[in-house]
Amino acid sequence: MSERAAILAAVLSSAFGGTAPAATRYVIGATDPVTLAALRFGVGFLLLLPLALALGRRWPRGRDWLGVAGLGTLFFAVFFVFYNAAFVYTTAARGALALSAMPLLTMAIAALLGIEKLSVRKGAGVAIAMGGVAAALASGLGEAPPGAWRGDLIMAGGAVCMALYNVWSRPFIARSSALGFLTAGMGIGAACLVATAWVRGGFGAALAFGAPQWAAVASLGFFASALSFYLWVFALERTTPTRVANTITVNPVTAALLAVPLLGEPIGLNLVLGLAAVGTGIWIASTQRAPRA
Repeated sequence: MSERAAILAAVLSSAFGGTAPAATRYVIGATDPVTLAALRFGVGFLLLLPLALALGRRWPRGRDWLGVAGLGTLFFAVFFVFYNAAFVYTTAARGALALSAMPLLTMAIAALLGIEKLSVRKGAGVAIAMGGVAAALASGLGEAPPGAWRGDLIMAGGAVCMALYNVWSRPFIARSSALGFLTAGMGIGAACLVATAWVRGGFGAALAFGAPQWAAVASLGFFASALSFYLWVFALERTTPTRVANTITVNPVTAALLAVPLLGEPIGLNLVLGLAAVGTGIWIASTQRAPRA
């Protein structure tokens, strides 16, 4: 039951996270990648902190703070600067699909570090999901905006940061709590982003935001940060990094659907077929056949 709950939480996390590409693409033209990440995780941290304190969740202790600080900076600062920068060049659906390279990276890193054993079924599921992503991106090149490949590559580079976060997080979560670990890491990452945006004068552009832009920031802070990442670390606490990571391929589904009304981005046959392969891959990698008697 715990394994199924973890996978369901990861799927919901990826679905809520799928709202981020469309919202980011919508507002990124009015600001810059660092400032937008600072606003997103500043809002997320302010939502999570009172909840963690009210529930009395355990916080990292002693030397674990160094690891949590490093992971928080790697993920919430470095990765999301890559993430926001990618959407300057590529579409919401393509960027989300490029991020789906992360399960393969997570599986490879976890195997190299001896944290998780590979299996034929798990490898096949990730391979099918990744094949769907590659086919969708390659066959949709004609419909992509000029220079979209730059955004796809930037997003793939950011996926390495997220894969490392997935693999290295679990011991710190076990020694504290999912909510305490997440809040601490997000707070440290947000502090780095806020300081950088402040020095660069990035918040000046945010003062000119209208109601639609602030609504997008609020959505990023609540759905795509506080709620999404709590469900993500909840899942990492209860199942393997690869099984959690493979659910990120739900992300393009939400992204593609939201990009139609918000941005007018079309959904081509290549995306539909790619998403079908992604769904099949998730099911294969996230289920385990019962052993023979």
